[in-house]
Amino acid sequence: MKHAAWILMLLSACASPRPSEMADGSLTLHARRGEKTETVSWKPAETGLIICDMWDTHTCAGAARRVAEMAPKLNAFVEAARKQGVLIVHAPSDVIKFYEGTPERQRAKDAPLAKASIPFKWNRLDPTREGPLPIDDSDWCDCTPKCPIEAIAKKGWPWKRQIETIRIDGADAVSADGQEIYNLFEQRGIKNVIMTGVHTNMCVLGRSFGIRQMVMLGKNVVLARDLTDGLYDPKKPPHVSHDEGVALLVGHIERYWCASIPSSDLLRN
Repeated sequence: MKHAAWILMLLSACASPRPSEMADGSLTLHARRGEKTETVSWKPAETGLIICDMWDTHTCAGAARRVAEMAPKLNAFVEAARKQGVLIVHAPSDVIKFYEGTPERQRAKDAPLAKASIPFKWNRLDPTREGPLPIDDSDWCDCTPKCPIEAIAKKGWPWKRQIETIRIDGADAVSADGQEIYNLFEQRGIKNVIMTGVHTNMCVLGRSFGIRQMVMLGKNVVLARDLTDGLYDPKKPPHVSHDEGVALLVGHIERYWCASIPSSDLLRN
């Protein structure tokens, strides 16, 4: 009998809901800001997930490799979020024309115009709002030998689409325009934003749909800290590993902009 009871308890544990699912269907997220972690509850229908610039290639081979390595885990995270009712927005800047004519692209274009409190633009670091970045990101490439970025760029940016590993579902939206994404969020009553993708110190922060913009618009924002990557060469200050450099960037975002969450909040490890 004891053995049978143990088996039933094990089966019950296996059938338990995902870590993010509460009894009422809301998402449970462990939002960290520095040394403090707060448990927050978000309604999936009021939550959007943005995938920033997960392109099929990059001017830096190291950056392209890390995107390819991260993409399967990000796709699993996206699938889990979608299954729970979160709106997925694919935002691969510069390559939106690839998706013209698709229902997912049209969905973003058709959302009615929503008036915003601030203009939509690239938001550079404003020293009145945040301190300097904790890394020297003046060099995009950490490869040896260095990738010929300028020569590649002269021929036009090499990325053509979002990396295929990340599936686009018929219920998703495609846009890299801050106004369009805001229109869609306002149309659907989306108050909460989960930010994923690359690059932490550049597009994730600065795009017109990025962290700075969404926070200044009054959205509740979190960054999935293990589903992002920065552009940083460890040969530059503060001379730490690439992963440590990204962790410093996440810490900067937590300090000045928004909390971060682990992907395990939606995924079983």
